[in-house]
Amino acid sequence: GMTTVQVQCPAKTNLTLHVGARHEEWGGRHALETVYCAIGLYDTVIVTGKHPGAGFSLELAGQHLGDLASSASDMRRNHAVRALFALAQAAGVEPDAGIRIEKNIPVGAGLGGGSADAAGTLLALNELWGLHWPVERLSPIAATLGADMPFCLRGGTALGTGFGERIEPLAEDDARMQALRASGCTGRVLVGAYRAQLSTPEVYAAFDVLGPGGGPNDLQQAAISLHPRSGVAVDAALGAGASAAFVSGSGPSVVAFAPDEPAAQAVQRAWLQADAVDRITLADAPAQPIVRVQAA
Repeated sequence: GMTTVQVQCPAKTNLTLHVGARHEEWGGRHALETVYCAIGLYDTVIVTGKHPGAGFSLELAGQHLGDLASSASDMRRNHAVRALFALAQAAGVEPDAGIRIEKNIPVGAGLGGGSADAAGTLLALNELWGLHWPVERLSPIAATLGADMPFCLRGGTALGTGFGERIEPLAEDDARMQALRASGCTGRVLVGAYRAQLSTPEVYAAFDVLGPGGGPNDLQQAAISLHPRSGVAVDAALGAGASAAFVSGSGPSVVAFAPDEPAAQAVQRAWLQADAVDRITLADAPAQPIVRVQAA
């Protein structure tokens, strides 16, 4: 029988996101300084060994697949499939594996769902193929696939620099973490998600015109200009007693921290009354990827 490895890989948000200059040598990407935080909303990636020469397969399941079509051309562009080929090449292994992704992280949401799928695939294949490479060895491969993928391999809370790919894990007692908790990033986490999606390049294009607004996320003003309901959700959450509320990454999802259970319930009521979001998830933070090996 074939071994199967299952990885639950969490979504990410950015507790702070400061956008610097655009660098041509980084493919036109902007310099970033960000504090990533993994939140307990998970995509599940299941990889299964295949016989030599069998090639790869990709199966997507879940209610929130958004624009993830399943044509052959789309499959090749899928983050998880790109991760499969990148690791196979780095390890000198044939990319014979079946990938199944059960999606709970909304697509195109600023929550790093595609990055979670790629990171989950790297972590799962690392076990399936018996590589047992440390995260430090997987990170450069992840960085070629996307800015926040090295973070998604680790989860927890971390400082991201470069274009977001250089990761420095932050301990709970780190002064920067203490400052973030003091600014309200503590307690229950609520994620307000949308059926709508935002394209990250479009948000950056709007940012290049509008510049940063106030607040911890430099992209928030740009995201709200393209998706005004996100702004309604931020205001409604703060008005209902959230200690912090902001657009997640490039949006449109909104993350709110509630200091206690009554505040969490008040934020949910406010979002529903204002029709500010389409879906509400309660999550814990910080979260970590969970790897399980099932030998057949």
